[in-house]
Amino acid sequence: MKILLIGGTGTISMAVTRLLAQQGHDIWLLNRGVRNAELPGSIKIITGDISNEAETAKQLEGLSFDAVGEFIGFVPEQIQRDYRLFNGKTKQYIFISSASAYQKPLSDHLITESTPLANPHWQYSRDKIACEEFLMKMYRENGFPVTIVRPSHTYDERSVPLGVHGDGGSWQVIKRMMEGKPVIIHGDGETLWTITHNSDFAKAYVGLIGNIHAIGQAFHITSDESVTWNQIYRIIADELGVELNACHVSSDWLNAVGPYDFEGTLIGDKASTVVFDNSKVKRAVPGFTAEVRADQGLRSTIRYVLAHKECQHEDPEFDEWCDKVVAAMEAAKAAMK
Repeated sequence: MKILLIGGTGTISMAVTRLLAQQGHDIWLLNRGVRNAELPGSIKIITGDISNEAETAKQLEGLSFDAVGEFIGFVPEQIQRDYRLFNGKTKQYIFISSASAYQKPLSDHLITESTPLANPHWQYSRDKIACEEFLMKMYRENGFPVTIVRPSHTYDERSVPLGVHGDGGSWQVIKRMMEGKPVIIHGDGETLWTITHNSDFAKAYVGLIGNIHAIGQAFHITSDESVTWNQIYRIIADELGVELNACHVSSDWLNAVGPYDFEGTLIGDKASTVVFDNSKVKRAVPGFTAEVRADQGLRSTIRYVLAHKECQHEDPEFDEWCDKVVAAMEAAKAAMK
């Protein structure tokens, strides 16, 4: 099949790109060329900025595709642009939405694709919902061949999936662990969470391409495994060979003290217990199952990050903030004694 991926080199899309290339498809990427050196040599590149619609239309002139995968669309205006660019030029348009779009707080911890979409805590999620609504309207009214995919917390070898971290990513938390410093875990750490390795996500995503049962449908793609945040942090500490020094702090309190905005990422997402029912995507893609266990994926990612300096982004501001939060919690304890 002839497949265009918009982006194609991110955490989720790189795994999809590599798997499609392994299967021998005719793969085209439309992106700015930041990570293209890591791609298989058989892939065709259209270097450009899709936000420049007129220039992109010229670059795509005369081309049509069996499928177009949008990985970097976040707001309705971007999806409306895609509709103008690809309507009549693709047999399937696959939009990456987000499982964070599911209702918060949840009325039932078991999430299916029929769980309502409503997240008052996170603009990112509300924008994804609006994108979905536009695309389904175009499907109903104009026959636009859309498939919606909702990933949850998907990770690769470059970044350890964590709950509380700064703008620099997960490395500073790992460094704190190695230095014996307390690390902040939101809530009591016992809510259930689902992390999915990008190699597993790619298998289901690729199985939806060209799939007649996927048109006009929405699917989430996640692991079937749920683990607590305490388990995630303990696995990481164990792989580092250190004792976990956890400081549990209310998500509401973390959001209230700032300067980080945790309302979306915690209250609207990671602070909720989530368990995903993947039976719908398994019916559409027979044989799909997530094979990378949480402990296996976490340990592999830790080893990769430790071996690659480019993954170790220092974040002294977040480190200082953590120290202040821990000190405040200790002071509160002392004041109550």
